[in-house]
Amino acid sequence: MKALITGVTGQDGSYLAELLLSKGYEVYGMCRRASTETYERIAHIKDRIELVQADLLDQLSLIKLFEHIMPDEIYNLAAMSFVPTSWSQPVLTGEFTAIGVTRVLEAMRQVCPQAKMYQASSSEMFGKVREVPQTEMTPFHPRSPYGVAKVYGHYITVNYRESYDLFACSGILFNHESPRRGKEFVTRKITDGVAQIKLGVAKELRLGNLDAERDWGFAGDYVEAMWLMLQQEQPDDYVIATGQTHSVKDFCRKAFARAGLNYEDYVVLDSRFVRPAEVDQLLGDPSKARKVLGWKQKTSFDELVNMMVDADLERWAAVKG
Repeated sequence: MKALITGVTGQDGSYLAELLLSKGYEVYGMCRRASTETYERIAHIKDRIELVQADLLDQLSLIKLFEHIMPDEIYNLAAMSFVPTSWSQPVLTGEFTAIGVTRVLEAMRQVCPQAKMYQASSSEMFGKVREVPQTEMTPFHPRSPYGVAKVYGHYITVNYRESYDLFACSGILFNHESPRRGKEFVTRKITDGVAQIKLGVAKELRLGNLDAERDWGFAGDYVEAMWLMLQQEQPDDYVIATGQTHSVKDFCRKAFARAGLNYEDYVVLDSRFVRPAEVDQLLGDPSKARKVLGWKQKTSFDELVNMMVDADLERWAAVKG
């Protein structure tokens, strides 16, 4: 089986590549030609996957790539994925995260319509939520250019599935974290900050809205759901979540406690980190995924926080020598 992963150098791409390699896949990872190549997350498996170049902004590059590989499975994980950046670069966010999905689907339709495709949808599509918890049937009300672009990507996937009979499905993944999460994301910002404070590198941690609540899971568990979706008889869309919610404050409390510290002594509220339109609470209902896919998360919230803090403590200890 040949699988193509766009966004292979990201958190999810690296865990998914590991999973597919363990199942005997030939894995191709799509990278954009960039002046700064960052292969840190896939360094340990780089010699086992084939890195190929194409760009979500360039239709022809995708068509040629699909013709070269003729993939059995396509996992579209590439996107402008950091929500705050989507306000400063809304047009580019739309090009990558919305129109980019259409380009992938169109390349698939023209070159390899028998392939199966996974589209990375997001809980940010729910935004100002209409109901709690959120299911596959909950209406979308996105509150950021990123969320809006993801809604487009979600519906164009449904549209191609229904219009061209393609096996294309979306995973509406709620927040999923890991030691490989980018440091700009709040969970990793917290665990990296804890490690720096514990080891005397920093004295404080500046954060925005501590009351925002999220349904946080482990990325390594969530990529398994992506794979399971493409093993079904029929393509469909699934909410992937833990069904439990925690506030940023909860995350802080547990992360600092893991290092033997009290978060109240170090966390400073900073209005610069508050979003123009905040998403207050996201809580997913993964019942359908549990029933149809047989998926459930293996890693608890506490285990996730501990894993991330421990990894950052180890990394900063090595840096300090």
